[in-house]
Amino acid sequence: MVRSETPEPAGGDQSLGDLVALAAKDVSQLVRYEIDLAKTELREDVRRIGLAVVLVGGAAFAGCLVLVILCFAYAEGLVVAFDLSRWEAFLIVAGTLVLLAVTAVGIAVLRVRNMTGLRKTRESITEGLGILRQNGQQLDGQLNQLLARLRDLQAPADRLEQRQIQLPLELAQLHRYGRLGQVERHGRGRDAAFAPNGRQHFELAYC
Repeated sequence: MVRSETPEPAGGDQSLGDLVALAAKDVSQLVRYEIDLAKTELREDVRRIGLAVVLVGGAAFAGCLVLVILCFAYAEGLVVAFDLSRWEAFLIVAGTLVLLAVTAVGIAVLRVRNMTGLRKTRESITEGLGILRQNGQQLDGQLNQLLARLRDLQAPADRLEQRQIQLPLELAQLHRYGRLGQVERHGRGRDAAFAPNGRQHFELAYC
């Protein structure tokens, strides 16, 4: 763990500024140590890669030498087996190498021609975009339906709120013109008409 080299205040009483300074210094030291460790590991990796490149280069050079020696052996074998002159044998070896090179180039050209050019990826992306568009349209339709329902639900609430606002004004107007008592007596008389007995009818009618 990284420890700060800043001395602590006497008595162990540290202010908030001291704690922040210690924390910042610890973080900077930790970052510096991590950078040094990364540099060390990077140097080791570079050495390993360099050694691997040198070994691969040596192996390739040795392979080329082996190929040359095999070509000479192939030519000498043709001379011995078919009683050919050396130039004819080496000419056959050169033709064989050219044939191998042309075959390798032809295979490479065929492989390049058969490249899909990310065709499957383009088709998949196009299909995915089409699905996303359809889902977006469906979501837009559902959102419009939801907004329409919310407007339908909001309309009665707005009317009720408007009625609640108008009702005190109407009551104030009835008080002003003295018609509130008539309205109350009319309501009580209507309730008395539906009373179950005569006493309640009397009480409701003349209360």
